[in-house]
Amino acid sequence: MKPDVIVVGAGFSGAVVAERCANVANQRVLVLEQREHMGGNCYDYHNEDGILVHHYGPHLFHTNKKKVWDYLSQFTQWHPYEHKVLSRVDEQLVPLPFNLNTLDKLYPKDQAEAIASLLISKYGEGAKVPILELKQSNEEALQGLGQLVYNKFFVNYTVKQWGCKPEDIAPEVTARVPVVISRDDRYFHDTYQAIPINGYTAVFKRMLSHPNITLTLNCDATQSIALDKASGQIYFDGEVFEGKLVFTGMLDALFDYVHGELPYRSLQFVYERHEQGFFQPATTVNYPNEERFTRITEFKHIVPVETDNTVIVKEYPQDFDRHDPEKNVPYYPVFNQSNRQAHATYQALTQQFSNLVVLGRLADYKYYNMDDAVNNALSCFERVFGE
Repeated sequence: MKPDVIVVGAGFSGAVVAERCANVANQRVLVLEQREHMGGNCYDYHNEDGILVHHYGPHLFHTNKKKVWDYLSQFTQWHPYEHKVLSRVDEQLVPLPFNLNTLDKLYPKDQAEAIASLLISKYGEGAKVPILELKQSNEEALQGLGQLVYNKFFVNYTVKQWGCKPEDIAPEVTARVPVVISRDDRYFHDTYQAIPINGYTAVFKRMLSHPNITLTLNCDATQSIALDKASGQIYFDGEVFEGKLVFTGMLDALFDYVHGELPYRSLQFVYERHEQGFFQPATTVNYPNEERFTRITEFKHIVPVETDNTVIVKEYPQDFDRHDPEKNVPYYPVFNQSNRQAHATYQALTQQFSNLVVLGRLADYKYYNMDDAVNNALSCFERVFGE
């Protein structure tokens, strides 16, 4: 049975389009996934202790988009969860993002109160002030605060994360790092914050369980798909494919790296099981300065379970290398002008194929939160497949 739609990738972008095509448009959908599991980087599982472990690091759902929340709620019930992060600075754990509680931890009482009063009077309670703005303030105390946050929380973490020198960090990146003028320690402030009660993998299983959907795992789609630039035709298994091809992978791979490889950063995850109730006091603790890893996440804080053991994961940033099985997962596109131009060159090639749809974090060469990925996929379906 020939499919009407081929979807490459079973992460959120691909799964949403596949589900909508099958359930709403009544089309036959073939989903091709190169990994041995569905769910992309959101894949999770329960270990021997019953702890829900996120295989590719923590994925914490949060959104202000009611449309996305309502859509996903068809496939899961939710465990309410508000994420909190601590950062190890000056041999103590302090709240992140940097807020008035963090200020109290790092400054003497009188000085902290004076800076807090100055922040509130100048910016107002609840404001989020970029550290670049603080560093450029005409108030010496605020300049010092901005420099402290830059030095102790931001610069070394960013150097580790992106493998760059401090002087290569663009000012617009610094400008996005805020000091929050409140005592709200939550990392996110979205309306909806929760975790699928049985995990993300269970959500994907329900999304892709429609009888119109065929899922093939361990499949390198680029080996069975060919693009003929001369004719603008797409071939699947040697035959012309006239349906829609929805591609959510790396565009350079789809076009056989004809214009070179697009750079990414990858991550190495080192998991540890400890025979103790809890390893750390919060879900995530950042290590901006001393360690090679950037953070430790402890999963038992996300969805509690009765067990005397716990599982943590340490994250070590590294360069992406598609030929190295230890480094061949592309997590973050490396944003700079030359890389954006290189991606645009690949994106221009897609215009030659009228039935090719590219979608998602890898294809768009952008970092999307989960809710953005779902929202983009819903909009894509309505635009491409809607009546």
